[in-house]
Amino acid sequence: KMQPFFSDLVIRTDEARRAFENHPVVLDAVANGMPLERYRRFLLELYHVVWHFNPVSAAAASRIGDAHRQVRYYLYDHMQDESGHEEWVLDDLVSIGVSPEDTRAWRPSVDTLALCGYNYWAADRGQPCSVLGMMYVLEVIASVYAGPFATAVKEALLLEGERGTSFIGSHASMDVEHMASLRTVLNTLHDEPSRGAIVESTLVNFGLFTRVFESV
Repeated sequence: KMQPFFSDLVIRTDEARRAFENHPVVLDAVANGMPLERYRRFLLELYHVVWHFNPVSAAAASRIGDAHRQVRYYLYDHMQDESGHEEWVLDDLVSIGVSPEDTRAWRPSVDTLALCGYNYWAADRGQPCSVLGMMYVLEVIASVYAGPFATAVKEALLLEGERGTSFIGSHASMDVEHMASLRTVLNTLHDEPSRGAIVESTLVNFGLFTRVFESV
């Protein structure tokens, strides 16, 4: 009997998650925050990741057939939840001295381009359920690390209240709920093609997100 896919996914991608969380750059950021210039660069890269989240999800939803209709409906709901969140990143950047014009004109790093490019490719050309791997990685990172990271950044940069950390801070609590609904939809998948695609996507997203973090 196949075990529930969520547990299987956690086991099959555990090494990639550990490589992210034990990376010296990640450990340092969660413990000590970031200097202002680095935090600006981090949010500029993050802006592009967040901006592309819903278009990638929409591309995937448009190719998911009725055999996995529950995933399609999950994506519709989730896209509503995430709609406009890039504006929060814009606001955070404004409060640390970067104008919306400069944010929109920012050329993302090679690693950010690779991350977004892989997710579009998987949604458009691969097994579209792979989008759940992207979501799993972003939810894990947000629910486990965003809270301590936001606190460390506030202390390092002497930011008041939510100023400059509204996106990261809010996703720490929000994504705990999102992880519960993601677990439910992942456990509805019983075919190896969609499971395998989600595992691959998770490994690629953890690897590339680690490099985005490292390169700022």
